[in-house]
Amino acid sequence: MDYVLALDQGTTSSRAMLFDAHARVCATAQQEFAQSFPKPGWVEHDPGEIWRTQIACARQVLNEAGVPVARVRALGITNQRETTVIWDRRTGEALAPAIVWQDRRTAARCDALRAEGHAARIREVTGLELDAYFSATKLAWLLDHIPDARARAARGELAFGTIDSWLIWHLTGGARHVTDISNAARTMLFDIHRACWDETLLGLFDIPAAMLPEVVDSSGVVGHCDAALFGEPIPIAGIAGDQQAATFGQACLSPGMAKNTYGTGCFLTVNTGAQPVPSQHRLLTTVAWRRDGQTRYLLEGSVFMAGAVVQWLRDGLGIIRASDEIESLAAQVTDSGEVVMVPAFAGLGAPHWDAYARGTLMGMTRGTTAAHIARAALEAVALQNLDLLTAMAADGAEVKELRVDGGMTRNALLMQLQADLLGVPVVRPEMTETTVLGAAFLAGRAVGVWPDDASLSAHWRAEQVFEPAASNDWREAMQARWQRAVERARGWADGA
Repeated sequence: MDYVLALDQGTTSSRAMLFDAHARVCATAQQEFAQSFPKPGWVEHDPGEIWRTQIACARQVLNEAGVPVARVRALGITNQRETTVIWDRRTGEALAPAIVWQDRRTAARCDALRAEGHAARIREVTGLELDAYFSATKLAWLLDHIPDARARAARGELAFGTIDSWLIWHLTGGARHVTDISNAARTMLFDIHRACWDETLLGLFDIPAAMLPEVVDSSGVVGHCDAALFGEPIPIAGIAGDQQAATFGQACLSPGMAKNTYGTGCFLTVNTGAQPVPSQHRLLTTVAWRRDGQTRYLLEGSVFMAGAVVQWLRDGLGIIRASDEIESLAAQVTDSGEVVMVPAFAGLGAPHWDAYARGTLMGMTRGTTAAHIARAALEAVALQNLDLLTAMAADGAEVKELRVDGGMTRNALLMQLQADLLGVPVVRPEMTETTVLGAAFLAGRAVGVWPDDASLSAHWRAEQVFEPAASNDWREAMQARWQRAVERARGWADGA
């Protein structure tokens, strides 16, 4: 039996899974790591802790499965996107904490660039909105605040990478400094049409080209793990940002197929095939993956806070003790009692792109209970996704069925709310951890563990279909109330 090791480096934890050739999970390991919020709007990670937790998980699954390393045909990596690291090429040590995708410290820089008229070209070249979400302004900030960083970077002494690059550097003992095209496309420095770093954008952000990684295919052997890590070298053969990997793991391989991942945030993608589709409604046009030199594209909508809302109810408010308690608490009431939550704790993503929006909880009365707030939180997750699907339909990418994955999909109440609000079937697969499965699929396809795409699709099976059961009147009323609440949350922190 052949095996594939997949690493899933997420926003709040590092995970590893070992899959056999039947796409069955043989072993899994997960470790959480610290989240740092040094100032309002700032979010940081320790890159060293990310590496230590990730390699520990990889070793744990190999030990638990008892599989000879020689039978592990390939390693695949999927990762939190946009999070930005700078390290010393000689020592391999990070020069500063990683700036996480949720971080908003560079919002004012984005405002200034927008005022100077750069937003349109950035959208045209990269497919992205000019926003602090992406890596470019984070990297520029680090270069501005680490002493002598730009000069050292220009001399070739420093390396920049998103988390995939950081992991591959350490997995290969510093032999490979690469990123795949799906991660490169999230930096706001990459031309998704010419498939190269854009010289004009590098100049705009004053970023030395010498510090950038080589851009490689998402599926294909790009290097080998240092034999000292696992006892034998393992080919690194699959790399993709988490949402692209989840799309691949959901077998959304044909144009028009869509998935939504419910993790820390929500990320809804629709496969648009070989051509990038420009969005007229502030969605992102981005790269899905590149295999054998052939690039495929996505339309994507990003919601910043989904599972993180439940974490806040647990850790911030203390109204639940464990995340999975939210479903039973919310089910104690038949509706939210007109309570609306807008979870703009890190601003609003697509289609609003408001870095200054802040979280609000409105519509409360003396009769409001913890159950109403819990239900409002679940409704907020689902309503944010309604905004995305509405924008996609307006861009001509109408979704007939939504495949879903991620930890929150175990919440049947949320999934039914989602189907009712979207008005399309929501399909939960047997394997809901499709992000890490996608990394395994990309790696396994590259080395022949799975011979063709049909063999991948054969491993995708629906577990439950949630059919929409609500009336159009209810859906329209929910959407109208939500839009009123969003307008009240927007621009809260802009000082006006």
